[in-house]
Amino acid sequence: MPEVSARVWNKRRLRRWLAFGAPLASAASLFGCSTLSRGFLAPAGPIAAAERHELFVVSAIMLLVIGPVFLLTPLIAWRYRLSNTKSTYRPQWGFSWILEGLIWIPPTIIVIVLAVFLWENSEQLDPYRPLSSPFQPLQIQAVSLDWKWLFIYPDQHIAIVDQLILPVGRPVHFSLTSGTVMQSLLLPRLAGQIFTMAGMTTQLNIAVSAPGTYWGENAQFNGTGFQKQKFRIIGVSPEDFRQWVTTLQKKPNLLDNKAYQILSRQSLLPHPIIFGNVQPNLFSEIVNQAITPGYVLQHEGTSSHE
Repeated sequence: MPEVSARVWNKRRLRRWLAFGAPLASAASLFGCSTLSRGFLAPAGPIAAAERHELFVVSAIMLLVIGPVFLLTPLIAWRYRLSNTKSTYRPQWGFSWILEGLIWIPPTIIVIVLAVFLWENSEQLDPYRPLSSPFQPLQIQAVSLDWKWLFIYPDQHIAIVDQLILPVGRPVHFSLTSGTVMQSLLLPRLAGQIFTMAGMTTQLNIAVSAPGTYWGENAQFNGTGFQKQKFRIIGVSPEDFRQWVTTLQKKPNLLDNKAYQILSRQSLLPHPIIFGNVQPNLFSEIVNQAITPGYVLQHEGTSSHE
């Protein structure tokens, strides 16, 4: 009989472990995998590093509120449990200056500290604010499409789709718009997210701190290809960037109105597309909606492929 009881007890313990331990182990494995390596908790640029610092500071301040709650709740429940006959019961108790002070003064101080801290950091992390650097920022014009990203390097007169090559240590200034519905550019290890809208431009300033491959994506649902609208960001040395630009400029592909109309049709690309030359003022024409998007022509009866 004792062996049977022990066996039953072991089975119950196993079931409890499976019920509680397995989900925790799964969560820990997911938390420790590539999610962190692709997020702003592993920053690869000064903006993401500042955002991570802000998160840690705010979390530490909020622990001053959450910590006592988690600590005192079980203690109070244990102190005034029904079986504790020594606990004092005061049915006529109504007011305490000490308790009122503990309730109102610390939260008020925390709110003031958080307000000042977040105000200053909101100014510093303004996406429109240029980064302090001795180098001139690299200008990139980004256009969100269904379901791809077009990046134009206006000073280099080149463009690339679904890939971004950036020099390490040099600030990058984005001018962003949408050739279709509203979307959101998210660069987890480099910056936060910023929206793109048709007929409007937004700005973003970032920098890459170390060579490597990072990821960007659209964080705003825009149809059936939304989950695959991602692209690689490759940080390279300034010399490698210059060589890449020189190599790309030799390509005969031209990004003009016609090529843009074809590119803007709803589709998923199997690999990045490069253009060795770009029509002048193409980005301005996209913003001003002077070019009829390809998906409009497609809906009007034009063939969806060329």
